[in-house]
Amino acid sequence: MIQLAPSILSADFSQLGQQVRCIEEGGAHLIHVDVMDGHFVPNISFGAAVMKSLTGRTGLPFDVHLMIEKPDDYLEDFITPQTEYITVHQEACVHLHRTLQHIRAAGAKAGVSINPATPLCMLDEVLEEADLILIMSVNPGFGGQKMIPSALHKIEELKRRREERGLSYRIEIDGGVNLDNIARVAQAGTDIIVAGSAAFGAEDIAGRVRDLIRCAQVNG
Repeated sequence: MIQLAPSILSADFSQLGQQVRCIEEGGAHLIHVDVMDGHFVPNISFGAAVMKSLTGRTGLPFDVHLMIEKPDDYLEDFITPQTEYITVHQEACVHLHRTLQHIRAAGAKAGVSINPATPLCMLDEVLEEADLILIMSVNPGFGGQKMIPSALHKIEELKRRREERGLSYRIEIDGGVNLDNIARVAQAGTDIIVAGSAAFGAEDIAGRVRDLIRCAQVNG
């Protein structure tokens, strides 16, 4: 089943609790937490305190995406009873195997992400170690960007490699997904779809989440 993970980066933070309840009402499966440090990406978002403020206030698990340098220094900060995935960037990790093992030892499933200009071959040696592969379909750092189409080819190839090698990682896409292209994203083989402004930018957030899920699951 294809899952939807709305990104709270696009939420109205003055109404964060209420808007998270809206995505939960709409049937969202995860809360995507985009963490940016102003170094690895040219923007700063929020830290663990904001995410932890939602612990116990929603039944949705956290899908944490660390777009930061030296992620090993901060992994434990994002561990809560609701943290399902912690994803780090291949480009930010000197010892990627060790970092993925660190995530698991801390109590979460281990994810790895690559930027649009990074080829899939950079992940060849860690596919067996990953629970999740996150394909960035925009250059990270800002919401509301247009999806880079080559991301879909990466997803198709990741699905092929998973089947050939008998692996079980899930495939996630993040960036520029909306109602106009979510069918193509689902058809490519995506398991988890991140939606930011496409979800939280709607007047009826719960209704939009339902529409996105319906379109993805019909075409997946």
